[in-house]
Amino acid sequence: MTVDHSCAPVLEALVAYRREGRLSFTPPGHKQARGADPAVREVLGDAVFLGDVLATGGLDDRLTRDRVLQRAQELMADAVHADHTFFSTCGSSLSVKAAMLAVAGPHEKLLIGRDAHKSVVAGLILSGIEPVWVEPRWDAERHLAHPPSAEEFERAFTEHPDAKGALITSPTPYGASADLRAVAEVCHRRSAPLIVDEAWGAHLPFHPDLPSWAMDAGADICVTSIHKMGSGLEQGSVFHLRGDLVPPELLGMRADLLGTTSPSALIFAGLDGWRRQMALRGREIMGGALDLVAEVRSAVEEIDGMHVNDRDDFCGPGLAHGFDPLPVVIDLDGLGVSGYQAADWLREHRGIVAHLTDHRRIGAQVTHGDDRETTGELLSALKDLARAAPDLDAAPRVEVPSPSELRMPQVMLPRDAFFGRAEAVPLDRAAGRVSAEMITPYPPGIPAVLPGERLTEPVLRYLRSGLEAGMFLPDPSDPSLDTVRVVAEDDG
Repeated sequence: MTVDHSCAPVLEALVAYRREGRLSFTPPGHKQARGADPAVREVLGDAVFLGDVLATGGLDDRLTRDRVLQRAQELMADAVHADHTFFSTCGSSLSVKAAMLAVAGPHEKLLIGRDAHKSVVAGLILSGIEPVWVEPRWDAERHLAHPPSAEEFERAFTEHPDAKGALITSPTPYGASADLRAVAEVCHRRSAPLIVDEAWGAHLPFHPDLPSWAMDAGADICVTSIHKMGSGLEQGSVFHLRGDLVPPELLGMRADLLGTTSPSALIFAGLDGWRRQMALRGREIMGGALDLVAEVRSAVEEIDGMHVNDRDDFCGPGLAHGFDPLPVVIDLDGLGVSGYQAADWLREHRGIVAHLTDHRRIGAQVTHGDDRETTGELLSALKDLARAAPDLDAAPRVEVPSPSELRMPQVMLPRDAFFGRAEAVPLDRAAGRVSAEMITPYPPGIPAVLPGERLTEPVLRYLRSGLEAGMFLPDPSDPSLDTVRVVAEDDG
């Protein structure tokens, strides 16, 4: 069957809504901007409010007879070679939870790469799923985690044959990707589904020089944030399904359990428009982005004290399988400044906002939305940073543990530790206690501490020294980290 990707059902429904001059006596209460605060209208513009209509009874009629959303999802599925696609206006944080709940339930096991995002851990807390952590491939020299290997998943399935499936993050926010085809084969030999958290891979299906994406590699469920590397609005996410290991109606039911009953038509429109843009011109658009980022990478490499992590750094035996060049990850070790210092300086002095920041790196995400003007500003600012670096304070030392010291034993289910009786103890007395909270350096949002893990001194020193050096920790109950929330003694 021929699919017409020039169609955009959601966008066309919004045009029809305006053209027909419908007068709505339903939410939203701003009534097509008329009731919105004038100052808000001035900042946001009326277009935002004009596109903010009900999905049912707005974009479509009360019985959804025009199948607006369904047709948009079918087009998206076709564009990325999926059997079914579901739109989410609650970000991939919701989508990945729906995927997990479609594969495993309370007290059932799910193999999960330990470099998973905090949204995965939140899914464990809500569901009661028992995680079986699969070790990432650690780069001890650069203090980075790359996706786990197929061999690690094979080993985990051998030790836990009752596991219901597996979840892997690929690509990572740093651009490293897994051998998804090999991991999928490990799962499918056991008729177990593979979930891929591909939040950073919305662009991957649209150019052959990018790493392979989940649906073409044989994954069963793939979660993608269109707002990260695509053109969608914030919170725009999709999850795709392929094969027969997870029934589509089951996945839809799990998503309905978590999702909002008031989805944003604006976010739907962004998803729909991105699919049309990429289906019609994706290879051309992404090819231009790849050419541009190659120039940026070469130019940054010429700046004294800066090194751009590339395929040779990330890929090879014991490291990542594939590499996406669009996240430009810059090692600042040669400048003697931390990523936290660099990000703050760039924002304050040059108005440049970096993405990833850690104790020695910053990330500058280049997408199809950039051009030589924007990247020229970035390169100019980086050169200024290199000139200013000698006058900055010495980078505070972050005590980064070795890979073996980063892993702490999981002694309770995350849900049991999170919801059980807890108490706050001083940080210097927390080692040996069982954490009752997540502690997550952000971005990229991979927890260093999970509920149910027995805390160790090296990890606590890492977090304390990181906080003092400028690390952002959004989730601990005590933002100053003077205390840590732990399981009460008689429960732990």
